[in-house]
Amino acid sequence: MYVAVKGGEKAIDQAHSWLDETRRGDTSIPELSVAQIRQQMGLAVDRVMAEGSLYDPELAALALKQASGDAIEAIFLLRAYRTTLPRFLASLPMETNTMAIQRRISAAYKDLPGGQVLGPTYDYTHRLLDFTLLANGERSSSSPSSSPSTLPSTQPSDEMVEDCPRVLDFLNSEGLIESPLANSGDLQSNDSAPADLTRQPLDYPASRDLRLQALARGDEGFLLALAYSTQRGYGRNHPFAGEIRQGEVAVEIAPEELGFPVIVGDIQVSECDMINQFIGTATEAPRFTRGYGLAFGNSERKALAMALVDRALRARELGEDVVSPAQDEEFVLAHCDNLDSSGFVSHLKLPHYVDFQSELVLLRRLRKEFEQRKSGHQNPKTNTTSKPGNLDEPSIDNEQHREAKQA
Repeated sequence: MYVAVKGGEKAIDQAHSWLDETRRGDTSIPELSVAQIRQQMGLAVDRVMAEGSLYDPELAALALKQASGDAIEAIFLLRAYRTTLPRFLASLPMETNTMAIQRRISAAYKDLPGGQVLGPTYDYTHRLLDFTLLANGERSSSSPSSSPSTLPSTQPSDEMVEDCPRVLDFLNSEGLIESPLANSGDLQSNDSAPADLTRQPLDYPASRDLRLQALARGDEGFLLALAYSTQRGYGRNHPFAGEIRQGEVAVEIAPEELGFPVIVGDIQVSECDMINQFIGTATEAPRFTRGYGLAFGNSERKALAMALVDRALRARELGEDVVSPAQDEEFVLAHCDNLDSSGFVSHLKLPHYVDFQSELVLLRRLRKEFEQRKSGHQNPKTNTTSKPGNLDEPSIDNEQHREAKQA
């Protein structure tokens, strides 16, 4: 990562002061608090946590405030802070089967056990500006005829929630889709510890567990563009959104001195199981394949894009031709991290005085040589014309004539 170079100390201090004033804005307007950002800009907070690779809503909100709302700068701040934290234990794999569901939909089945739970989503809004928010009012009801007393409560109830089994388990029970552990990352066994992208450099070819780690903290816009490309024929695999889940999942650790797992807290995640184009061989019956995505917080779009790209990156292991960018492992993984991308692009703002001067000297010399050659061609005394009567024979310039004489 490129960082600021040393320069005039006074100028840098003044730039920092000006930045603080710009970030604060008009002091006659109440300052935005971290708590307000956390509660009212939750989607931005969730993206910073996901791509910053650290689950801490308060620190993510602080980073957004410090970065004046610049998501990539906030991600940089959070990931930099993450490197200072000690690592005590590794958590056990999360059991998303036990997720406390807030949203759960399937585009493959209309009626399924547990039902379709719409949850809080923008999917069904009309994308019209609500000017009551501009007037510092509460958002109006989506149905003007409905009074608050007739609308269902959005608060958790004490009623038992019906179990929500995984949609892909229905297909798996019939053998119509590959097993979730069939291609779990090229691990030696299911008991093998997954690789850790934060502790070892990314190498190619990368196992699926490393690829999923890179995608989970990859830039949402980049993944979204790649996922869109697979829908437009570049690595097309005909997907169906088998199941999309949002909710809270328990995080467990298993200290050696205890010998049993304990829950240390709950985190909110978004998960997507994608049903993809079926395959078959001479020895195996055709079956659907899988794509998987998971991200911190309410990051449904990120999970969808991640699942599509995950499936595209499995082209080689499934015997498919690699013909599109989304299927090219090195292209995707080397460019999906927005901090790497931003750092390399932003380094162009740093001083390149010596490099530019060398290019300038070279360019001036080349232009001078070009003018000399051009003036030499235009001087009739230095040209040898073709013989009379042979109009098809080209003329020979001075340099060619000298070479011919020497030969």
